Amino acid sequence: MEIITKDRFSVSRIGTEGALLALSPLPFLLATLGAGTDPVQFWRLAMACFAAFACIFCALTLFRLPPVGKLCGSLSAVGGFIATWPYLAGTPFAALAGTVILISLLFALLDFNCISRKKRKSNRLERCSQRARWALLMVPLIVLLSTILGMSETLVSVYVITGSSIIAQLLFFQWTIEKGDRILFVLPVLAILSLGFLILLPAIGFVSRCALFISLLNLILLPPVGFTASQKKTGSWTVLLDHPARVLLATFLALCALGTFFLVLPISTRTGSIGLIDAVFTAVSAVCVTGLIVLDTPHDFTVAGQCFIALLIQLGGLGIMSIATVALYAMGRRLSLRQERIMSSITDTEHSDLFQSLATILKFTFFVEGLGAVLLATAFYLAGDTPGYAIWRGIFTAISAFCNAGFALQTDSLLAYQANSFILQTVATLIIAGGMAPAICLVIPRWLRGRPIPIPARIALITSVVLLISGTIVILAFEWQGVLAGLSFFDKIQNAWFQSVTLRTAGFNSVDIAAVTSPTFLIMICFMFIGGSPGGTAGGVKTTTIGILALTFWTNITNRKNIIIQNRKIRSATIYQAITVVVSGIVIWLAAVLMLEATQQLSARDIIFEATSAIATVGLSTGATSQLDEIGKIIIIIAMFVGRIGPITLFMLLSDEQTSTSSQYLDVKISLT
Repeated sequence: MEIITKDRFSVSRIGTEGALLALSPLPFLLATLGAGTDPVQFWRLAMACFAAFACIFCALTLFRLPPVGKLCGSLSAVGGFIATWPYLAGTPFAALAGTVILISLLFALLDFNCISRKKRKSNRLERCSQRARWALLMVPLIVLLSTILGMSETLVSVYVITGSSIIAQLLFFQWTIEKGDRILFVLPVLAILSLGFLILLPAIGFVSRCALFISLLNLILLPPVGFTASQKKTGSWTVLLDHPARVLLATFLALCALGTFFLVLPISTRTGSIGLIDAVFTAVSAVCVTGLIVLDTPHDFTVAGQCFIALLIQLGGLGIMSIATVALYAMGRRLSLRQERIMSSITDTEHSDLFQSLATILKFTFFVEGLGAVLLATAFYLAGDTPGYAIWRGIFTAISAFCNAGFALQTDSLLAYQANSFILQTVATLIIAGGMAPAICLVIPRWLRGRPIPIPARIALITSVVLLISGTIVILAFEWQGVLAGLSFFDKIQNAWFQSVTLRTAGFNSVDIAAVTSPTFLIMICFMFIGGSPGGTAGGVKTTTIGILALTFWTNITNRKNIIIQNRKIRSATIYQAITVVVSGIVIWLAAVLMLEATQQLSARDIIFEATSAIATVGLSTGATSQLDEIGKIIIIIAMFVGRIGPITLFMLLSDEQTSTSSQYLDVKISLT
């Protein structure tokens, strides 16, 4: 069968057949979860058999009869989920993870593009190679899964791993026949005989190790397929950079995984151990520059752990891809025009001066953070810290403040410094500088002198100033006799200003957030949802989005036809994008609130605040974070990740160039009153 592929990398989709075949024994492992030493229920085994055969039929028909293949794959996923249900019902974390995986698999099958229609045809050797490669990759995955589930030493796990490995070896054998290499014929035969012999021995643990060794050896013997000689050096980088959403998702996921690995190391915590969920929560919170915590950063983490957190904050806030792009440029490596265009859309810079813009961002970031670290270290030293600790606290706080992360080396954030103007205003300045794009910060002097500046920067600056001042006034009005009571007149003003600054994205607090009045609470929810400016480290729907909507509102109530700024008209497409971003943010926020309401024993006030803080990557909390169970922590983890990645990806998708059409349609009048 000739499979027509879209490009030289699309042939790897043929490997889906091999992966599905190798995964077909997996439902039997899932059906025994939670059974312990008790006999497995018959209906679970029957459902596992159904799921396994459906998976095999999916592999055989996915490219030949796509509708039938997708149906079989969906039935296999649902069958495996049902077979695992008794275990999932008793483990909330596993139930949520299993549901997410099931939904992801169903959507992946629905969107799977089996056949493309242009460019080149794959040959039989390529298809055999891809099937074997993906099947061999599934064997370590099943071994890892059985280890995580604590079933690596069970007889069922041995049979499942052996079955998957034998299927992979048969596909590898098919590739050797197609290749015509007689020497390689012997390897899969010996591998199958070895696995069949080991399964009869009482030493069960050797089966997994043997399967892993054989799979890795075969993967080494398989040649790379789909790369030309000129692309061998940059092939993987090309695959990563060919799609903006892939870039963001891959880098942030990799960074979160790497951060989790570092945080679970014994040197990271004072007790030498940390729960996996807590490590994931902390890593995601740092990478997504949120600041919500389930562990006390200064007391539960060592200096090494705090260094890891600071590094994650820096990479997550600044953008690891920005750093990587500048590093490649410095080493003499060039990106293609498509890759430069994609990186420009991610970093909100001009395509013509991508590297200069990224270099300016890095210089601005490190200069502001360095200056802030010096000032804060001096302030902390004068406040009573030892010189070494003052320096470290200054560096950590400067990074956290500029990246709008909200992590602090004080248990009560900045409550102890609510009367220290120097510390509060230095942190506030860092937050404002980080919450705006460097390009916007650099035009502020021109704006203050009354000179013309780019319209996007003008909208962001005016909106930010209005929000900062109005937030300060609101907090003063409603909290004068509330959380600000007991402070001097000047301290009330400066703490109201500080909370107005940190409220929209940073996560630091100098007053007790849990004790604010209801009017302040509502205003805080709105301000957190808005967030910072495009191109900065802040989250939320962005100030420019709200500015565009405010201008649209004013234009409509004044009965004007177009939005005109500095003799320039704002396109209707921009208005539609702003509405889409806000509506999608509301939908995501509502979904997070409903999930937390359904799973957590917390007040609605705490849940709403927590969900808003997570999605807008703010980091402020009323104290509910530490009361979350495993499901609640996972929901907040997902909310933080979506809040950080979702808006950026959505902006890029909405900014794609669309082909215009000259078709004209008749207007329709719809009554809105």
